[in-house]
Amino acid sequence: MHLTFLGAAGTVTGSKYLLECRGRKILIDCGLFQGYKQLRLRNWAGLPFAPADLDAVVLSHAHLDHSGYLPALVRDGFRGPVYATEASCELAAILLPDSGYLLEEEAEYANRRGYSKHHPALPLYTEADAERSLASLRPLPFNQSHEIFPGVRLLLRPAGHILGAASVTIEADGKTLVCSGDLGRQHDPIMPPPQPVRAADYLLVESTYGDRSHPAESVEDLLAEVINRTAGRHGITVIPSFAVARAQLLMYYLYKLKQRGRIPQQLPVYLNSPMASDVTALYQQFRHLHKLSQSECEGMCRVAHIVRSVEESKRLNQSKEPCIIIAASGMATGGRVLHHLKAFAPNPRNTLLFSGFQAGGTRGALIVAGAGSVRIHGQDVPINAEVVALDHLSAHADSNEILHWLQGFDSAPQQVFVIHGEPAAADALRRRISLELHWHATVPEHQQRVAL
Repeated sequence: MHLTFLGAAGTVTGSKYLLECRGRKILIDCGLFQGYKQLRLRNWAGLPFAPADLDAVVLSHAHLDHSGYLPALVRDGFRGPVYATEASCELAAILLPDSGYLLEEEAEYANRRGYSKHHPALPLYTEADAERSLASLRPLPFNQSHEIFPGVRLLLRPAGHILGAASVTIEADGKTLVCSGDLGRQHDPIMPPPQPVRAADYLLVESTYGDRSHPAESVEDLLAEVINRTAGRHGITVIPSFAVARAQLLMYYLYKLKQRGRIPQQLPVYLNSPMASDVTALYQQFRHLHKLSQSECEGMCRVAHIVRSVEESKRLNQSKEPCIIIAASGMATGGRVLHHLKAFAPNPRNTLLFSGFQAGGTRGALIVAGAGSVRIHGQDVPINAEVVALDHLSAHADSNEILHWLQGFDSAPQQVFVIHGEPAAADALRRRISLELHWHATVPEHQQRVAL
């Protein structure tokens, strides 16, 4: 049994872990690298094996840093099954084609404006590639063990975080490997806490917030304060947001704030993401997977006006009256939010509200760090708007919550691999695991191969 770390080792994106057991090659997660250019270039470098030689993929959940490389994998020859929960399959059917569309749109825009160094600029994959990859998805229920190959069993447990997110357990050769996936919060307002795991010989645990605790202040208080302050100076609040989970959590809070009269009832809210609208509908379909009541779910869905067309999106950029605009992507790496940043970031009356983790090298990270300008579509855009970073809305467990989940194990794993975190966060969690739990923990390096 061997494990190779092909992504999210020493960084927080590009999750890919190759498990070799009983003559089979199984890829746990198939994510895109995001952030720093040297990481994004890995998306183009290919993998150290032929995709046709891979036997199966298991997705912990549908976020693109865990699923977004799948269209390229299938295009390049992978023909096996892709196992995930039913909700993850439904989300992937929305996210992956949208990712391909945005990649094509970005390449076309770069060619039209002539700001790319590549002639012509090409997308990593296309919308058609993504559509074809969906045929590989094989939905599995939570908490049921399945023999996916002779002598190889797979079990998916609820991990909180987002709809369908799972911790992955694979048993083979008398050994048990657990990958935490992205762990959710203990007291998330929408998702239940991650289900405990009792035993593992080898454990991969995420460390996105491994070096910090989430702030204790009230999210509603902070959101109301920022929105009212911005509206009071006749400004516009632009919120870059992931279309899955983060947009819905924001809409839930805005629904609650309006319901309680804490922000103006008439203040327009725009969700500028058809994909986020489609995702929001899944919260009705999978009500058994989250904590919202029927009325809360309906209120969350109704609080925002859905912006679907490109023309309506462009008209938003001419807005002069106070409003709230939620648009993808959450780290300002692409999508419609870039056009809103170009329109609204130069004006000090406006606010840019970042609602979660910003990976190093992304525009979001640069803006939150205080950059005076960022480059968008080949132009330097000044950042004069107020910038607010709100870590409270993260769907990731913080350091204490990760330790709480780890304490659910009945015995220590033989080895813990700390993954999916920037170097400081991963090492901080490694130290806590070693000192507080007395487990053997290491931070693997990119492309490191270990025998289990």
